[in-house]
Amino acid sequence: MFGEGEGYLDGMNFLFLTDSIAWQQTQTPKGTCLESVKIAIDTGYRHIDGAFVYFNEHEVGQAIREKIAEGRIKREDIFYCGKLWNTCHPPELVRPTLEKTLKILQLDYVDLYIIELPMAFKPGDAIYPRDENGKFIYHETDLCATWEAMEACKDAGLAKSIGVSNFNRRQLEMILNKPGLKHKPVSNQVECHPYFTQPKLLEFCRQHDIVIVGYSPLGTSRDETVNVSSPPLLKDTVLNAIGKKYNKTAAQIALRFNIQRGVVVIPKSFNPQRIRENFQIFDFSLTEKEMKEIEALNKNVRYVELLM
Repeated sequence: MFGEGEGYLDGMNFLFLTDSIAWQQTQTPKGTCLESVKIAIDTGYRHIDGAFVYFNEHEVGQAIREKIAEGRIKREDIFYCGKLWNTCHPPELVRPTLEKTLKILQLDYVDLYIIELPMAFKPGDAIYPRDENGKFIYHETDLCATWEAMEACKDAGLAKSIGVSNFNRRQLEMILNKPGLKHKPVSNQVECHPYFTQPKLLEFCRQHDIVIVGYSPLGTSRDETVNVSSPPLLKDTVLNAIGKKYNKTAAQIALRFNIQRGVVVIPKSFNPQRIRENFQIFDFSLTEKEMKEIEALNKNVRYVELLM
């Protein structure tokens, strides 16, 4: 999808707002994800963030195929992001894992394939391998070797673009400085919202033409990794006051804030009304003063602690 030097945002400027309806650590009732993806596509969403470990890629793929059959979209209109899970870091597992994802989706390629986390778990059938004491069983990983296998997937046409997720600056530099680097990461998916604005990482990524994709952009939290002590973002008085001015919700203000910073946002929702509301942020712009007010809300608060 992107050649060397091409930007994610420049190449996909109609995908700034995405709805991560595919995330669900606990399985939802059958058909929920299918209907949510179809509603999102009808609303105008074109970027779908998914992963093998969300356990619903079969429904995502079905929704895409049904909308293609209806003539609503073409395959090239959809930008699908898949992820390489922690147990699949060994280079020899990378391509087979992606091929398994493609088989589940019943698609010929993904538009973006990313390393979900920089740490690795013990390879095997267990998604979350644990020892007798309930602690995760880690596996020594060579991120550069894993990245080379990712590059091979791109060269084979199985992934149009490749990137990473939850990488810090040091881990990004490890990839960027790798001898013989063929394709640098086009994106880095990390938690990003008004209470956790990631200014240093954002600037570093900008310098290297790496797009930040912000998950949990509404301060929402995921079941097993929630930081319950974090203040609820959507009750913030500043966000609500600005929202009142534009007749928008605090959620819409939070999303618009990141969009204007050049951050791609992927809020999760299975609620049809919220899926539509999350898309209604292109009819207004925040002023420079309002952007600074929201930037000042940063508390370096993570909702997703990734305690692994």
